[in-house]
Amino acid sequence: MATLRTASADYAGDRGEPDPALRALLADAGEHAGYLRAVAALCTARFLLPVVALGDDGGTGPVPDRHAELQAVQLRAADGRVAMPAFTGLDALTTWRSDARPVPCRLDEIAAAAAEEDAVAILVDLAGPHPLVIEGELLAQLAAGRRLVELPDGGWAWLYADLSESGIAPASPDSDKSGVGEPIRPTKAPPARLVGIDCATRRQSAQVES
Repeated sequence: MATLRTASADYAGDRGEPDPALRALLADAGEHAGYLRAVAALCTARFLLPVVALGDDGGTGPVPDRHAELQAVQLRAADGRVAMPAFTGLDALTTWRSDARPVPCRLDEIAAAAAEEDAVAILVDLAGPHPLVIEGELLAQLAAGRRLVELPDGGWAWLYADLSESGIAPASPDSDKSGVGEPIRPTKAPPARLVGIDCATRRQSAQVES
């Protein structure tokens, strides 16, 4: 998780403004195809991961040289399951928690961190304007570094780097030189919520770990 606590130079000058086209796709993610299209767009989007400071960040406490440690915020349901919030814009992050600091990152980085922390879902813009949950097989594929893409025939597949010529085993034995693996076979309906951390009420039902 350490790599997600420090902003990359790739995002220098990023003011945290949301992408209107991406927000439009999130607003249209209620149906199955719309949900997958939104996730595909999120695969190439800049996210803001909320982190909070633990300890003395001002250098005025009992140990002046001590600096605060930044920790990514996690949400825990009553049954113990963990989810990671992520935001498409600074407006959505501050609406949810104004004291959290934004760290720019990619969806695959958040998914990999979620897998490391045994989190079962990524909660996108959980306080609005258009919440979306990524979980299950989608989350597992993203954590493996794959990207969801829409095919010309309207189908969907996972795109990943072809490492066969580098001496490293490819991500799937069924991969070809294009780096497009087997088409995904998602459930008939897109995941609408994580039980215990519902999109509409999770601000009240979830507890923030610090």
